[in-house]
Amino acid sequence: MTRSARARRTWRQRLAERVAGRDLTWGSARHSHAPPAGPASDTDATAPEGTPSRSAADGGDATALWRMRTTVRDRPGSLAALCAALAAQRVDILSLQAHPLTDGTVDEMLLRAPAGLSAEVLGAAADAGGGRDTWVERADAHDLVDGPTRVLGLATRTALDAAELPVALRQLLGRCTIRSQPADPPFGRRSAADEVPADGVLEDTLMRLPDPSGGSVTIERPHLPFTPTEFARARALIELDSRLGPRVPPSQDVVTLPEGNEITVRRADPGDLEAARAMHDRCSPATLAMRYHGPVADADRYLEHLLSPRYGRTLAVQTASGRLVALGHLLWDGEETEVALLVEDAWQRRGIGARLLRQLVEMAAETDCAYVYAVTQAANTGMVAAMRGLGLPLDYQVEEGTLVITAQLAAAALSAGPRGEGG
Repeated sequence: MTRSARARRTWRQRLAERVAGRDLTWGSARHSHAPPAGPASDTDATAPEGTPSRSAADGGDATALWRMRTTVRDRPGSLAALCAALAAQRVDILSLQAHPLTDGTVDEMLLRAPAGLSAEVLGAAADAGGGRDTWVERADAHDLVDGPTRVLGLATRTALDAAELPVALRQLLGRCTIRSQPADPPFGRRSAADEVPADGVLEDTLMRLPDPSGGSVTIERPHLPFTPTEFARARALIELDSRLGPRVPPSQDVVTLPEGNEITVRRADPGDLEAARAMHDRCSPATLAMRYHGPVADADRYLEHLLSPRYGRTLAVQTASGRLVALGHLLWDGEETEVALLVEDAWQRRGIGARLLRQLVEMAAETDCAYVYAVTQAANTGMVAAMRGLGLPLDYQVEEGTLVITAQLAAAALSAGPRGEGG
C-alpha cells in the first residue's frame, strides 16, 4: 500500500481492518524468507553488510552467506550427494537443520559460498545433488546464531512481555502474513469458520492456531510451505504465552516536567481500559477528532483493541495521583509501524507527547522496524513538531486534509540527549 493510499484510510477503517483480521506483518527483515528476486548480478553478489568475508589479502576469496532450503529423499546417501554437489561449487555448510516429512526430508542450511556465486547457481547445484523444491536467499551475520539458541531467545522475550508474541512468531517463521482474529470483535460476531481446533491446523503454506486471548492466529507464507517442525515450534511458543497469562514489563520511568510536576510513563494493557475511557471523557471533542480523524462516537469501543498487545504496544502517562492523562500507541502495520498519541487537553504543551513519541520510536527500533509513520492533520502542529524533534529523515504526504509523516529509522539514530528531553 502506498503512503498516499494509506492517507485516504480513516482511523476507523484501519482499526476495523486490524480487528477484523487484516494482514499484519511483524518483525525483522533479517529472516525475510522471501523468494529470491532472480540471479544475482556482480553487484548483488557482494556480501551484505555484516557478513563475514575473506579478502584476497587474507589469503582467500571474498565470500557471502546464503540460506537454502531443499527437499531430499529419505534414504541413506541423499544428504551426502547434496553436500558433494555443493562442495563442487566450493560451498561450505555452516549449519544444517532437518525437517522430516512423510515423503522426504527438508534440509535447511546456512551456506558460505564464493561471492561471485548467484542464487541460481546455488539452486542448480542443489538440484543436481538430488534436491527438489529448492529455495535460496541471502543471509547475514545474524544467521550465524544456531537455531536452538535463537528459539530460546525468542521464548525468553515472549515470557517477559506478552506483546512480543507476534514479533517472536515473525522472527521464528520469516516473512509471512499474520492475521489475528479476536474472540469478541467490536462489530459483528465470530463465525463457525473462525473456530480453530485446540491442536491447530496445518495446510501447506497456512497454519491456524488458537490464540491465548480466546481468538485465533492465522499465519500464511505462500512462497514457502511450512514444515511440521515449524508448526510445532509456533504452537509451542503460543502455548508458552497461554500458560504465562497476561503480562507486561514492570518497568516505569518517573519524569519531572518543567513546572515541577512528576509523571510516570509505563506500559499499558487491557487493565487500563476504564482509566482510558475516563480520559476520553475529559478530552475535548477537538482533541479526540484530531486523534481519531473524524467522528469519535465509537472510539471507546476500539480502546480494548488498542490496548491489546496483539496489535502493538501502548504507553500510558499517569500523574502522581494515578490519573491517566496520555496514551501513546505503537501499532503494527505491515513493513512499517504506525505511531499515534492522545494527550488530555489540560496536559498538552508540556513535552509529554514528544516524550511518548521518542520512547515509542525506540521500541519500534528494537523490533527492527525500518519506518514509523503518523497519520494526522496539518493543523496538528504538536504532532508535526514532535515528529520533527526526533531528528530522523521525514517524508510528508498530504491528501484531502490528511497528513502522513513517515520517519526512516535505519538512516540515523535518534537525536542526542537524555530520554524525555526535547519536548
